[in-house]
Amino acid sequence: MKNYKIFIVALSGLLISTLNISCEKMIEVETPSNLLDSEQVFESVQTANAALSGLYADLWDNSPLAGDKSGLILGLYTDDLSYYSQSSNNGLMEYYQNTVIDSNPLVSAYWTNAYQKVYMANAIIEGVEASNTIKGDERSRILAEALLIRSVLFFYLQQIYGDIPYPVTTNYQINQTISKTSSVEVLERIESDLKDAITGLKDAYRNTERIFPNKKAAQLMLAKTLITEKKYGEAEQILKEIIQSPLYAIQNDITKVFDKSGTHILWQLKPRNTGGSTKEIQSYYFTASAPVNIALSQDLISSFSTGDLRRENWISSLSVGTNTWYRANKYKVLTNNTTEYSIVFRIEEAYLLLSESLAQQGKTQEAVLHLNKIRQRSNLPALSNSISQQVLMDELVKENRSEFFTEMGNRFFVLKRFGKLDNLITVKPNWKTYFQNWPLPQKELLLNPNVNPQNPGY
Repeated sequence: MKNYKIFIVALSGLLISTLNISCEKMIEVETPSNLLDSEQVFESVQTANAALSGLYADLWDNSPLAGDKSGLILGLYTDDLSYYSQSSNNGLMEYYQNTVIDSNPLVSAYWTNAYQKVYMANAIIEGVEASNTIKGDERSRILAEALLIRSVLFFYLQQIYGDIPYPVTTNYQINQTISKTSSVEVLERIESDLKDAITGLKDAYRNTERIFPNKKAAQLMLAKTLITEKKYGEAEQILKEIIQSPLYAIQNDITKVFDKSGTHILWQLKPRNTGGSTKEIQSYYFTASAPVNIALSQDLISSFSTGDLRRENWISSLSVGTNTWYRANKYKVLTNNTTEYSIVFRIEEAYLLLSESLAQQGKTQEAVLHLNKIRQRSNLPALSNSISQQVLMDELVKENRSEFFTEMGNRFFVLKRFGKLDNLITVKPNWKTYFQNWPLPQKELLLNPNVNPQNPGY
């Protein structure tokens, strides 16, 4: 894999610390001559917050949470996006055609970018734990934020690759020969880490724009993990606490869901440059001519119910001759952006997850109530509270698609959680059951034999 540099930069220029990461044999550290001592890096809350800010910026720029990564790649991999480019050099064509192999450049890049940020989180955790000057609530909060970020990254890696390495140190001697951890244990460790993170966070945001996660964001991530583990009762209690919080309210105006100022937002990522547009609009936008690369699939367009306001407001069309293409129109500002950030978590997801956790326990009448709050704000009729559990499950899958298409890979995760990925065979002829996990990167298997064996089927 490639060599990377992590920059931990204080906003006021107080600190520039460069860590060279060589991803040969997972994560190996070469100490440069200008590396500042960790005691200097984490000598104050200000410099520790600067390190965190650098990590958040990198999450927006190049990670599973970046707007041009999970939503786009997994949208092609499933059935929400179509690919029109004749070029396959970037690896996207193989995702769209479901012909991915372990040497595909995106298989390796997704892995590398995620583990790079895991390393950064570990460096912050180790630095703060070793600090003699960062104490009390601020110490707990900084550790909790880094732990939450690491947990989110591990969750994406586990859902994408299955059994994965779980490095919790920057010690290259450990990381270069680390073995895989089973998916079951990975989720258990994520659950444990998130519970620790929750204890260190408060509900109050440290920035009014909600660009840093609070306690409720960590609780939502915990609830998603618990549901993935089929611990529905525990998830139910956490999700009820979230939706009952006065901090949040469903955004009933469909046209404002992707406005950064909404009280429906739990956590969002700010573009790296002032006035910069989100990566979502950069990825999906076309207006005057047919799409060069990506458009929404006809299968997605056909899945919307008549009168759904999301279909009317979150999708734009372009006709050329007899052909019509559709693009995601959730994020709308291309230049001089002052109103949109990339949303990671919003309260609508908590309602759908709560409905899912209740439905899985057979509490269908209560589950329908929460699902209907999302449907009715979208101008759809309420579902009867007497529907069967199976019909409710199908409606939840459909509602997640209508609500979260092109967002953070939601479609793939929902289909996987509901055991419906194999249904893709109806629209993706090359689909195979083992595609529920991507192949492990070929280079990783060669550099660290302990990451073997390769995932089944590849």
